[in-house]
Amino acid sequence: GVAGQNGALLLGADLHKDSATLEAAYNDSAGVTARFNLNLLARINRELGADFELAKFRHRAIYNREAQRIEMYLISNAEQVVTIDGERIPFRQSERILTEYSHKYDLESFEQLASEAGFAVRETWKDPKEHFGVFFLEPKAVKNNPS
Repeated sequence: GVAGQNGALLLGADLHKDSATLEAAYNDSAGVTARFNLNLLARINRELGADFELAKFRHRAIYNREAQRIEMYLISNAEQVVTIDGERIPFRQSERILTEYSHKYDLESFEQLASEAGFAVRETWKDPKEHFGVFFLEPKAVKNNPS
């Protein structure tokens, strides 16, 4: 496996919290996350020769409770056409581009995810508000199947 026979993995994960807290963090008033998200369009312009006008898009993050994740979008402020590598791509006003999923976990769902990946959670540390967890993982023991 990736961690090796005697290896381990230390991994941090965002834990569940109320949707107002999550949406406030991803739609921060300082606009840090918005600039990060809009940078995707700037990189497409720079690296793929596109002509996105960043001012014609806005950032929005929404918590999808059912899927237990933040969904980040760039939303077109107007009807417009963008060209990428010679291909014209029309956008309707309010049309969204999904740019990121940021999944949130409880201890049980994280342990399940780790188990599916072949790891066992050996230790867990959480901040006092239980907003974030750090997990010490070790590869699950491999059982020898005699032939």
